Amino acid sequence: MTNSTEFERLRRLHKVLVMFYEQNISQAKIAEMTGLSHTTVNRLVKEGQERGLVEITVKSPFGNMTDLGAIIAELGRIENAIVVPEVSTDPQITIKSTADAAVAALFETLQDGMTIAISGGVGVSAIVEAMKPKRSYDVTVVPATGGVQGKYYTDVNHVSMAMAEKLGGRALQLHAPIIAGSREARDTLLDVRSIRDVFDTARTADIAVMGIGSVRETTSTYLSLDGDIDRDDVLGAGACGELLAHLINADGKPCDYPANERVVALSLDELRQIPHRFAIASGQHKAEPIASILRGDFLTTLAIDEQTAYAVTDILKGDA
Repeated sequence: MTNSTEFERLRRLHKVLVMFYEQNISQAKIAEMTGLSHTTVNRLVKEGQERGLVEITVKSPFGNMTDLGAIIAELGRIENAIVVPEVSTDPQITIKSTADAAVAALFETLQDGMTIAISGGVGVSAIVEAMKPKRSYDVTVVPATGGVQGKYYTDVNHVSMAMAEKLGGRALQLHAPIIAGSREARDTLLDVRSIRDVFDTARTADIAVMGIGSVRETTSTYLSLDGDIDRDDVLGAGACGELLAHLINADGKPCDYPANERVVALSLDELRQIPHRFAIASGQHKAEPIASILRGDFLTTLAIDEQTAYAVTDILKGDA
């Protein structure tokens, strides 16, 4: 039977543990309140841990996001979906956080000697901005599409050069529009040696880094790529999203839309041959486009923000 002295010691131990762990009182304050020395309080706290009287559980703030990412990866049939917790309602902050996560995943894959094929756009530009490599990489960065006149900071040539400079590699440039004036003009461009050589390199890429475009909003970047693109016709063709300037329908298949025949870019079949295919998307208006791209099996890794991830999950669960 525990004697009174031992009982009193255990009572004091329990009191100190409650004050420190449950009431969040500092050890110095506990010493002041109980008349015990700081050393004694510290010893009692350690004793409580050693005797198993205290269980400490650290819950990751990313736990739910990991689960959500696993659900999207399973429903979307991709290797990895990285979901970034919502930290702000500011779209600029959200895309930056999403880009940070995309970069971390990219560096897990990146090795010397690799070739990276990229698109232009705000998302890929954010990825480049977020890159802070700890060393230089002997890599080649190559455009996967033609360029967009008047979009300098998000144009694929600028972005490819910026990425190469960040990584310490080299960049190829592609001097062609992203959408040609006609199918015949596209075929002629693709037969130009300097352009053909760039696409030949892109086809052998180890990594693709892309943004996912929306097409339904009047502010959609895609709608401004060519003067002949008509929003009503785009929607009438059943377009849900855009990848490398190719319009994709809800089933993840290319749309029957004239501009698809004029795209100066890797084909979707060529894209699928690249082993590691990263995409970034942010904003709930991208939920339908993301779902359509996932249905087409174009990606291996997706970086996405929390609220958009929930929206995409709801859409994909309807497919099950």
